[in-house]
Formats: sequence, C-alpha cells, structure tokens
Amino acid sequence: MESKKRKRGSDQLTENEVDTSKPTAVFEAKEGRKYTLSIALPGSIIANAQTPELQTLLAGQIARALAVFCVDEVVVFDDGQLTQDAETHTTFSSTQKIGKEHNSYSGYTDPNFFLAHILSYLETPPNLRKDLFPLHPDFRLAGSLPSLDMPHHVRMHDWCQYREGVTKREIPNRQERKIWRTPPGHTYIETGLRTRVFISAVIAPETRVTVKFKDEEKPEEIPGNELLAEAVAPSAPREEAGYYWGYSVRSASCISAVLTECPFDGGYDLTIGTSERGVPVSSLDSTKTPKSQPIPEFAHMLIVFGGVGGLEVAVKADKELENLGVKSPEALFDHWVNLCPGQGSRTIRTEEAVWLGLMGLRGVVSRKGKR
Repeated sequence: MESKKRKRGSDQLTENEVDTSKPTAVFEAKEGRKYTLSIALPGSIIANAQTPELQTLLAGQIARALAVFCVDEVVVFDDGQLTQDAETHTTFSSTQKIGKEHNSYSGYTDPNFFLAHILSYLETPPNLRKDLFPLHPDFRLAGSLPSLDMPHHVRMHDWCQYREGVTKREIPNRQERKIWRTPPGHTYIETGLRTRVFISAVIAPETRVTVKFKDEEKPEEIPGNELLAEAVAPSAPREEAGYYWGYSVRSASCISAVLTECPFDGGYDLTIGTSERGVPVSSLDSTKTPKSQPIPEFAHMLIVFGGVGGLEVAVKADKELENLGVKSPEALFDHWVNLCPGQGSRTIRTEEAVWLGLMGLRGVVSRKGKR
C-alpha cells in the first residue's frame, strides 16, 4: 500500500516541483573541442588491494572519475613496484584478444594488465562487450560496478548522430530467424538500434567502429529499415560536435614511456605531476601572482599520479631516465602540484588523488583548453 501511495504522489507533481526519481544531468553537446585531457597512474595500486572484490572496486572507482570529469585518455604505467615478475604489455585495446598468459585472473599476477583490462571493458558500450571481450575471469565481478553511463552508451530507443558499433560478418534477421548477407562493398554494423546500419567500406569482423549518421535528428521514416552511415575517427564526436566520447586506454612500460609514446601529434604540451611536496594546486588557477609559472593554453594536457611510493619510486625504477641522469620526478613536468595542502590523513590514496586532481584542475581545463 505504501509503495502505491508513493507512486500516485510522484505522478501528481505541481509545476514548481522537480521529479528527482530519475537523473537529470544529461550531457549536452555544445561546440566542438580540440583539446584532450589525459591522466596516467601506476597499475601497482591494484596489488595493494587484497581481494578480487577490492581490486575490481578500485578499478571501478578510477573509471567513474574518468567518466565524470570527461577524461579522454588514461595511461596505466609500470612503476617497478610489483612483487611478481610479469610480462609488460605496451598496448591494450578493446579489440585485442587475450593470450594464453592471461587466460586466468590477472589481478595478482599482472596488476597493470588487470587495471587496463577493466578500464577498457567499462568504457565499452554494454551492448558491444560480448562481441569485443571474450569471457574472462577478470570480469567476474565487473557486473557489480556502477555504470559509467557516458554519452556514447546510447540506449536502443535514443537517437544520436554518432554511435559506437561493432562490425559483423552476417546480419541476423530476428523476426524471420534467417541470416542476411551484407551487400558487396559494405559492412554491417551492430549499433544496438533496431534499424540495420551499413557503411560503404569493408572492415574486418569484430572491429569497434564509430559511425556518423547523416541526420542530426531521428528520421521520421527509414526506408527498408536500413540506414547508411559513415565510419569516422573516434575523436570526431568530440571535435565536431563537442560530445564527450569516452576514454582510450594505453599501457606504458615505465613512466618515461608515458611521455615518449604519446599518441597525439606534438606530444603533451602541458604536463602536471602530483606530489605532497608540490605547490598548492590552487596557485595554478590564482589571479594573484602564482608560485609557479602561469598556465598557458594547451592542446593536450597530462596529469600524472603516483602509487604508494609516489612518483619518486617510478623515476628511480626507470632505466631510460637513469641513463639520462634524471633523478627528480619534478624535472619531468611543467608543473609540480600538491592536490590537498594540509591533508588530515598521513596519506592520500591514488584513487582519491585522481578525484582530487581532476576536481582541482577542472577550472584550468575548461578555461585553458584550445577549442
């Protein structure tokens, strides 16, 4: 009876009342943006969690921060603090097949891989995961994590001019229980829509693709229940329309590789390292004379977080930096900041630092990013 009363009450909202039963903070695309925001953190933080449940939860907390603050790239690097000898994976993508060395749970044997694996899985739209990710022990507890609910996780009945999909060899006809063949010179894309979507290019099956439709608004009529779309770069929704379109995941063998293997032309033009020994993060956004150099406009910004031992241990374990005579992590970055001056706890965990850093630098990102 009580539940029925509540339902009737929510249906009788006055004009001045707000229905809070459903989320209202829907991402609104404005103007296109060229700048990108990247973060880097060590996978060794996973080894600090004692159980698979805690390891998965930790990865989920990181993923939520990436989604909330519209991070475009996350780099998982090896800071040399892992107790187990593990093969280093220099790259990872959602279409990469898992080899025999990772056919079992990797949270203990290779935390770097585990973190990249979970982050990639959570970023992928739910309707594409079964095609792009084989069943794996790493994902056993991933279903308990909160959804990222990002703009490219488009629901079946919603319309967006851009959409993520996966290429398929054959087209299932669910109503007649038949298989249709793809027209020559085209590729069928499974996008989650009831409408069949094709692109006029041939792409290998089981490949993730970003597609763009001709119409910004949903067509009133779709002849033959088929739509022709265009395959575009994953950055197109962000650059052309201003959508936040998820994050890419990259793995680096050491902290120097985070910088030298940057996928963007010209590299990162604004780099920020985090440490309790840095200047207050508020000084970067201060109108008064800051303790560090003023922040210039940037095209590609990188924020780097340390693990349990900080960025100092990552620099010490990096052979490339050792050969160059680099001993201080501060020398690697344009700015060296303290995210929480006067902290009450002796330590700030990496997953907490990610939230603090992205929040503390949010104003810098929105004002200094090149449009």
